[in-house]
Amino acid sequence: MLAITLVSPDPAALATAIAAVRAAVAVTAETPLGEGAVDLAADLPLAEAHAAVKAAIGDAPADFAVQPAEGRRKRLLIADMDSTIIGCECLDELADFAGVKAQVSEITERAMRGELLFEGALRERVGMLEGLSTDALQACYDDRVKLNPGAATLVRTMAAHGARCALVSGGFTFFTSRVAEAAGFHVNRANTLIEAGGKLTGRVGDPILGKEAKLAALQEETAALGLTPADALAVGDGANDLAMIEAAGLGVAYRAKPIVAAQAHAKVDHADLTALLYFQGYKASEFAS
Repeated sequence: MLAITLVSPDPAALATAIAAVRAAVAVTAETPLGEGAVDLAADLPLAEAHAAVKAAIGDAPADFAVQPAEGRRKRLLIADMDSTIIGCECLDELADFAGVKAQVSEITERAMRGELLFEGALRERVGMLEGLSTDALQACYDDRVKLNPGAATLVRTMAAHGARCALVSGGFTFFTSRVAEAAGFHVNRANTLIEAGGKLTGRVGDPILGKEAKLAALQEETAALGLTPADALAVGDGANDLAMIEAAGLGVAYRAKPIVAAQAHAKVDHADLTALLYFQGYKASEFAS
């Protein structure tokens, strides 16, 4: 049995999507999950159902996931930070304090689209920050870093129901440690900016945490819990998130680059991050405040 979850911030769009899916797929049950979300049940092959739902929804502002109903409530959340759990790219914003945001942002965009190798792109961007006062780190966090809507609810709800929550970023520990605490993650992994004399040296510590390290984090976290990657939900937006998204039992592309959206099991382009709870069958009444 499959669970087809539809989520939209627009009630009219959700109603239209539900009607379109009902017309395209033999729905056997319907369960409201909360305002803006519903589960439909169907007994079809997964690929056939996914294709039918995608075609039925079309360009409507609704997000969906199609997956086996059994085992969809995951026991590990592994999430990217920049432009996923938070609404900015910390390195780009930090570069603004150094007066090089335009140059750094252009490289970031190309790297997240998969046009540049992540490690080299990271070293190049960090090199542009040489000499920047370390005071800018806290100023950047205070002024620019905000949790995306639904982020804390996602993390705290999964944690309250026994899941382990890991924040894994190609960014920097200065930011991940603070974001992890704010959102409720159990653990965070990221890169380290090297400092000397109260200034950034323009270098990043080795080894660099990128695409393969994120996949390794997923594998290590699941193994430590006696689980498999099928028990994990991974979410991210950039090319360096793709390996963990593809390996997870449920891999979600959040406001993602095309290369990621094309390969993920599901994508969220319209709703907030609580869509990931609905995708797992949580009802709004189960959300942690």
